[in-house]
Parts: sequence; C-alpha cells; structure tokens
Amino acid sequence: MEDVVVVKSVLLVAQQGAGPVGSEFGKASPIGWFVIVALLAAVLFLGWAFHRRYSRMNRRRLFAETHGIDPFDAEKLDAAMAEAGVLDQRKLGWF
Repeated sequence: MEDVVVVKSVLLVAQQGAGPVGSEFGKASPIGWFVIVALLAAVLFLGWAFHRRYSRMNRRRLFAETHGIDPFDAEKLDAAMAEAGVLDQRKLGWF
C-alpha cells in the first residue's frame, strides 16, 4: 500500500513540471541571432588572421630555403628580404 502512495506522488510531481506551452514556446530571441552572428564573425576573423600569418611564415621559409639562410635568424632573413625587395612592410597583426 505504501508503494502505491509513493508511485502516485512521484507521478504527480513529474506531471507538474510540464514547463511553458503556448504560441510563444520555443521561439528564439533577437539576442540569439546576435550571438550566432558574433560567433560567425569571430570565426571568420580568426580564419583570415591565421591565413595571413601562415602565408607570411611560408613566404619567409621559402625565401630562407632558396637563399640558404637559417629561417630562425630573423635579423639576417629580414635584411636579405629587404635587399631583394620582397620584405613585407605592412603592419603586423594583433597577435
């Protein structure tokens, strides 16, 4: 008898937590769209920044290999690239 009371009380409690229902249930707010767009912009920016940095690194590595310079000797590599006229003088990125 006691088991039946416990089961009925558990079922009663489980039924009371049905949650919101109606025409507004499940609709997204404008903040959700803003978060999605902001995350998309961040991913695109990070991809662009990575590609830019990787391209510069690859260009420096190829120049160092063709001219017999150690790729980790930044001063010598910068001087040789400036002398050849291929040193990238643009401002470096934020990171």
